[in-house]
Amino acid sequence: MSLLKRIENPLDVKKLTPDQLPALCQEVRDFIIPVLSKVGGHLASNLGVVELTVALHYLLNTPKDKIIWDTSNQTYTHKLLTGRRERFHTLRQFGGLSGFCKREESVYDTFNAGHAGTGVSAAVGFVEARRHLAEDYKVVCVVGDGALTAGMTLEGLQHAGDLKQDLLVVLNDNQMSISRNVGAISAYLNRTFTGEFYTRLREETSQLLETIPQIGEPMKRMALRAEELAKGLLLPGLLFEELGFRYVGPIDGHNFDHLLPTLENTLKLKGPTLLHVITKKGLGYEPAMRDPVWFHACSPFDLATGRPLKKSTTPSYSEVAVQTLIDLARQDKRIVALTAAMCEGTGLSAFEKVFPDRLYDVGIAEQHAVTFAAGLAAQGLRPVVCMYSTFLQRAYDQVVHDVATQNLPVTFCIDRGGLVAEDGTTHHGAFDLAYLRHVPNMVIMAPKDENELRRMVKTCLQHDGPAAVRYPRGRGIGVTIDEAAPPVPIGSGELLVEGSDIALVALGVTVPPAVEAAARLAEEGIAATVVNARFVKPLDKVLLRRVAGHVKCLLTIEEGCRMGGFGSAVLEWLSDEGLWNLPVRCLGLPDRYIEQGPQELLREKYGLTATGIFEEAKLLYERVSMQAVLRG
Repeated sequence: MSLLKRIENPLDVKKLTPDQLPALCQEVRDFIIPVLSKVGGHLASNLGVVELTVALHYLLNTPKDKIIWDTSNQTYTHKLLTGRRERFHTLRQFGGLSGFCKREESVYDTFNAGHAGTGVSAAVGFVEARRHLAEDYKVVCVVGDGALTAGMTLEGLQHAGDLKQDLLVVLNDNQMSISRNVGAISAYLNRTFTGEFYTRLREETSQLLETIPQIGEPMKRMALRAEELAKGLLLPGLLFEELGFRYVGPIDGHNFDHLLPTLENTLKLKGPTLLHVITKKGLGYEPAMRDPVWFHACSPFDLATGRPLKKSTTPSYSEVAVQTLIDLARQDKRIVALTAAMCEGTGLSAFEKVFPDRLYDVGIAEQHAVTFAAGLAAQGLRPVVCMYSTFLQRAYDQVVHDVATQNLPVTFCIDRGGLVAEDGTTHHGAFDLAYLRHVPNMVIMAPKDENELRRMVKTCLQHDGPAAVRYPRGRGIGVTIDEAAPPVPIGSGELLVEGSDIALVALGVTVPPAVEAAARLAEEGIAATVVNARFVKPLDKVLLRRVAGHVKCLLTIEEGCRMGGFGSAVLEWLSDEGLWNLPVRCLGLPDRYIEQGPQELLREKYGLTATGIFEEAKLLYERVSMQAVLRG
């Protein structure tokens, strides 16, 4: 029987001998890779953290002891060791296991996290809760090296260092090469520095020096300074020591001879400690090691070659947006592009190839990216911030305070607007329309297809103020792109179909299904008007006034939250116009967090397909007609 099949919970991991752990890790990799070849997911980072995950569960007493995974997209091994092996094939599928930690899924998932940079702050909260409640358990936070660029991580480290409570932060560094100081000498030094004898000697020496009158305290400071100097020469951790942490590392995160004793020792240390572990992304699968960027969050792939299974000649919305930026940047030297650790995901790697000195990837630092863009714009450049919808919300204050209040010409290309499928709750771009539209000076638009997206990017860059264009994840619908098409006039909607019974006022990706729904309504004898709203702000009031005066009821449609979104904007306008007697329904995402699942399945569930729009529109029209009959 294989080792992995024996593991039903972490207690079973503890039954193994240290010599068996490498074989368990190999079985874990052999289990993960075939599943992800079918369902996709975060492969490279998960392959790199197998040994570390096994070591943590081997030494800790989970779930009493708490492991907090920053981002938590590297927890596939954690899931396998905590009773979810039989359901692992449902990973990231509708109704299946989450691709991240989820407290609702397992008692071993201590804290939900889909965005990097939250782990240390949450861990500090756990540490202080432990103190207040007089409980006894260990708190370990695993944080990736990329998250160190997040200001929130540094804020959490500073606070933890100030509180001086027991906390172990494991820095999973998968970007550095394993240099010579990760070998046997470094392992020996770290076992020595974290061992009980050294720790006790250090504390007793400090106490002894404190008892010597007059010279004791200066000698203690000199000893500490000498220790810092030695560590600065031998170990690259002085920054963390200055933040109040004891630094240990770097050590080889794939070598149990180094990992287990050092981790065991650090778990015994008092106060905040940072263990620096070097891992290799994609370890155990050659294609993932060659291309860890693509395998960071990959789609299904051929197991033998590592190549993606799906190929399409239709460009994605991201590719269309970036190609437009490239074309415009050739004409305007003021255009620069910015992103926050999402160069590949947003498609900006293509921009970087053409304009390497005009692309800024600031790391996981969305707040800095937006204010940095504001500074560029204040001095005459035309910065374009390309960011996922769900990540831009992290920089909300900077959008309001640093960009909009000064009416600066910063363009926001908001990728992954709406439903994003398998990454689920933390990654759906459900809130952008709502959290941006009430910001003064902000212009917000969404295209019905890739050709309109190109025109809208032009609109943004010609506008002397903040402007946002929001587009979905995935491929376009396959329309022909007119590269010479002019910008879309700000605040102009588009009348696509005219009818006198009901108006379907749709935004963005909901426009094509609204047109299809109108055709089905016509077959039922219901004449529908279809409006491509284009703009959330400003609304095309002239067109809306014309439409509202010629129909019996109106349905707004958006792939975003109903509360405060596009439909709310239309309702506010109708109220201002005194059109209180026009029956209106708003179709969009409900006031809840949306689960993971394929885009089309979720659209069907929430009524955003042609069928869903048709049924909602027909029901609204029939109710209005019945009320008219009853009144008559």
